[in-house]
Amino acid sequence: MSAQVVTFVNQKGGVGKTTSAVSLSAALARRGHRALLIDLDPQSNATSAVGVDGEESPGIYDALIEEADISSCITRVESEGFDLVPSSRALSGAEVELVPAMARERRLSAAIHGAMDDYEFIFIDCPPSLGLLTINALTASHYVIIPVQCEYMALEGLTRLTETLDLVRRNLNSSLTVLGVLLTMYDVRTRLSQQVADEVREHFARTFDTVVPRAVRLSEAPSHGQSIFMYEPGGRSATAYDDLAGELLERVGVAV
Repeated sequence: MSAQVVTFVNQKGGVGKTTSAVSLSAALARRGHRALLIDLDPQSNATSAVGVDGEESPGIYDALIEEADISSCITRVESEGFDLVPSSRALSGAEVELVPAMARERRLSAAIHGAMDDYEFIFIDCPPSLGLLTINALTASHYVIIPVQCEYMALEGLTRLTETLDLVRRNLNSSLTVLGVLLTMYDVRTRLSQQVADEVREHFARTFDTVVPRAVRLSEAPSHGQSIFMYEPGGRSATAYDDLAGELLERVGVAV
């Protein structure tokens, strides 16, 4: 079966996109599913979060701009059980380099075509913007997950994101579907978190049941080059992301 391609997107930074992309990749790998994570963010946070140095080997820049074969750009993350196409500093110029490129919005779709039959899931971690890199990810994807932090003004910017998704559907990828909105950084001690969660669920019926808690360990894990499943396997955050993996599998119609 060809891979299901899922993009994590929100033009706001610090909402848990990278953490969620890494954690879900690890969660599904632990359930026996073949997963590939593509770090499409020039900041390379997903790359460093699993202990990979994106400057040492070919990565997504080479596949996207140089049109290198995607298989030559994949790094195996043995400790986590999934594969990674790393990012590097070179990707910071990709937005400009893509502007004159032929079929510029479909470069990523063309790049990952050769890997579609090798994986069950391909996850794409996007930069916090709605530029050409994110448009490439949305054009290449079947599904979108929108992480939203349970903090003040959480819904700010989601209207613009929704408009962008509609534009992509109309012009580039008619089958693009929002798999769900993911509530992150939920603090059970505050009334605000519950209020934000209620507001998001009111506006977005496709919000996941699973809520990712605010947790120090979850914030610490990337600095150790580990997913939360390696850093604190029995903690609340690992449990939440394993639950989310189960929800994702149900929503895409894969046996849990």
